[in-house]
Amino acid sequence: MTTATHDATVLEQYDSRAQAYLASAVHASGADLERMAAVIGSRPHAVALDMGCGGGHVAFRMAGLVGKVVAYDLSAAMLETVAAEARKRGLDNIVTKRGAAEALPCPSGSFDVVATRYSAHHWGAFTDGLAQMRRVVKPDGLALFMDVVSPGVPLLDTWLQSLELLRDPSHVRNGTLAEWKAALASLGFAVGEVATYKLRLDFGAWIERMQTPDVHVAAIRSLQRRASAEVKDYFALEDDGSFTIDSALIVARPV
Repeated sequence: MTTATHDATVLEQYDSRAQAYLASAVHASGADLERMAAVIGSRPHAVALDMGCGGGHVAFRMAGLVGKVVAYDLSAAMLETVAAEARKRGLDNIVTKRGAAEALPCPSGSFDVVATRYSAHHWGAFTDGLAQMRRVVKPDGLALFMDVVSPGVPLLDTWLQSLELLRDPSHVRNGTLAEWKAALASLGFAVGEVATYKLRLDFGAWIERMQTPDVHVAAIRSLQRRASAEVKDYFALEDDGSFTIDSALIVARPV
């Protein structure tokens, strides 16, 4: 699949769902978001990047900490939603810019802080997106990476990726923590703090947010019913299909 083809799939999935992601409780809050804010602290003169901003929750949280935030996303509809919400909240230091993660149209060393949350598993070229973040962060800058992570065990990994893809065909892959660390190190980041979390997904809200077709919902529920005890236990699978996954926050700095 070409990058352009994958980007078209992403847009097909997300252009019509901007309001759902703005309203999503999973995206609007979380211990990782609060930890991100604590790590950044007050930087009134800093310029920050929210890479793959989606509904804008990272940008909104950073806006009160830094001087300027660039909310960057492939979807124009997402960016329009973020801009409208920023105006509503009186956050006049958020600007939006459209493009793919792998082709960030900003000069090198543009940002004091770069962050991404729940976006990288959609990138057609994972390391290329991370490389762009490394390129645009200042030598003394800060980088934060937040995403769902794979348990790494082949059985559990296959189960997680399958459900993600059935729900959303723009899903590429949830990497393991080891893969994240290796990729960041290879691109010139020194990994510091790593915090891990358990994220419960309410099945109804999870499906509704993506407007998953009924045939795919049925397939997900079929897989869940036939899952092994090991899978059901690890993901804390509930009778209604709700389940719990791993997520992580990685703090890194350029070297």
